[in-house]
Amino acid sequence: MNDIKSKPDLPDRLSGNARSPHHVAEIFEHEIGILFNGKERFDVEEYCISEGWIMVPAGKALDRRGQPLLMKRKGTVEAFYR
Repeated sequence: MNDIKSKPDLPDRLSGNARSPHHVAEIFEHEIGILFNGKERFDVEEYCISEGWIMVPAGKALDRRGQPLLMKRKGTVEAFYR
């Protein structure tokens, strides 16, 4: 028999940082993709579909805790499972 685990629904807001309150670990067990203004982005750290923004690293700059500095980009955001 096929034991297919159903994938959880993608939330409106999701963060890749485990310390964030918007991080959902069971979603990252599956591969997800982000379309931003019609193009797939591979460097998204956090997104919000309803507000229409993504957070991406700002080059190689780091904050004082060693985390990448993030820039907010506004546009059309779509999240999907690959």
